[in-house]
Amino acid sequence: MLSGAIADLLAGLALLTALALSLWRLADTPAAVVGQALLVYAVIAWLVFVGRGRAALGAANRITLLRAVVAAVFAGLIFHAEAVSTHAWWLVGGASVALLLDGMDGWVARHFSASSAFGARFDMEVDAFFIMVLAALVFEFGKAGPWVLLIGLMRYGFVLLGWWLPALRGDLPASMRRKTVCVLQSVVLVAALAPIVGPRLATSLLGAALLLLCYSFVVDSIWLLRHPSPEGEKTHENAAR
Repeated sequence: MLSGAIADLLAGLALLTALALSLWRLADTPAAVVGQALLVYAVIAWLVFVGRGRAALGAANRITLLRAVVAAVFAGLIFHAEAVSTHAWWLVGGASVALLLDGMDGWVARHFSASSAFGARFDMEVDAFFIMVLAALVFEFGKAGPWVLLIGLMRYGFVLLGWWLPALRGDLPASMRRKTVCVLQSVVLVAALAPIVGPRLATSLLGAALLLLCYSFVVDSIWLLRHPSPEGEKTHENAAR
């Protein structure tokens, strides 16, 4: 009988398969959407297993895994967004559920004293990946130009820059500004997917969100450069915005 992380990941696989197949049948999306979503989830599952091992994920991490499943399904739509443009409200609903779950996993971890370095990193990486996927779909829906991809890619660019400037891999103090900007990016991206939000309004909202994100990264970069850490280690607070 399977147990631990393998059972959790297989349960996530079953849910993802059901969601992707439903999207394929009900929204008449290309079959490639299912295969693409499964491939993305396979990578996520492998990274989780490498980071967690065979130990069960726990309640908080299972909620994060559920968000990862939604992110993988959305990732399956990249390059096929035109096929689901008439069902955009379903995407808005699914993304909204994922955003609500984003606040639940942290609360569960704190409430049950189950916080861990893995859980914080898992939560951060799912947030970053989902934002990148949403930015790609907003672009494919024609709601904004290619510059909107910067919202999803900036965090990864910051990580790469840290290889050149080790100081950027240091610890950052907790910041409500950073968390607020992170939530704002997700909310604005989801709103931009809504059919009632036209390209002009979406561009204005996303442009403002990108400016705030740039400001947040600049503030954190300056702080890190002024307070270099001997280890230069990247933490959850370093990247979660």
